[in-house]
Amino acid sequence: MTSLVRAALVQTSWTGDKETMIAAHEGYAREAAAQGAKVICFQELFYGPYFCQVQDASYYSYAESVPGPTTERFQALAAELGMVMVLPMYEQEQPGVLYNTAAVVDADGRYLGKYRKHHIPQVAGFWEKFYFRPGNLGFPVFSTAVGRVGVYICYDRHFPEGWRALGLNGAEIVFNPSATSRGLSSYLWKIEQPAAAVANEYFVGAINRVGVESLGDDDFYGTSYFVDPEGSFVGGVADSGAAELVVRDLDLELLSVVRDRWAFYRDRRPDAYSGLATP
Repeated sequence: MTSLVRAALVQTSWTGDKETMIAAHEGYAREAAAQGAKVICFQELFYGPYFCQVQDASYYSYAESVPGPTTERFQALAAELGMVMVLPMYEQEQPGVLYNTAAVVDADGRYLGKYRKHHIPQVAGFWEKFYFRPGNLGFPVFSTAVGRVGVYICYDRHFPEGWRALGLNGAEIVFNPSATSRGLSSYLWKIEQPAAAVANEYFVGAINRVGVESLGDDDFYGTSYFVDPEGSFVGGVADSGAAELVVRDLDLELLSVVRDRWAFYRDRRPDAYSGLATP
């Protein structure tokens, strides 16, 4: 089995309705497969606008069960293309119980499970507590056709504990689908994920949408990228203003090289960290 994994990220702008947004992502997946990609991750809440710029209950209508109709649609596509898919969606567990979720589908179309975003912001332009409950499924890592894959969503990336939990659970590639705007977070974008990749010794795929959506006046600045466990961007970062399919080769052999060089997991001191979990 080759250690080289061809992986893809999608950064794009809002098309104006759910069906055309889903169709656009089907097209991106087909294009990625034509380029040889074996795993793909879409952006946060991929089939809708980033409605958290406002507080409006009408956007609850974007929520659906996971697994459910959109998951099943992409399960069929994953099986057709032989591609692992990470699908960030708005989940309704039951009426009034809503989560910011990512489903993970294997290359044979099997639904493997889901991650629910843990850390929910409530600041101007990111009114997420109006829409989502905090995640309650832990930090799962999924055994897929391309290796062990984890997910951490947008605002989660500011919290190192989840990155480490994913590493302890065996992650080799962690995807961080996001919807993050220039005015608030751009100075952190190229710092946090590379630092997490180095500290936890795995690959990270960081995805951000692009463009100005009608619900707000700040723009999403794209610049999606893969970063390796040495903190280096793999093939550079995507454009800051245009939709783009990012396809890169990730050499998983580098994981062993880095972990032999820097024995961070060996030298951890969990016995000394108990106070970190105290509220």
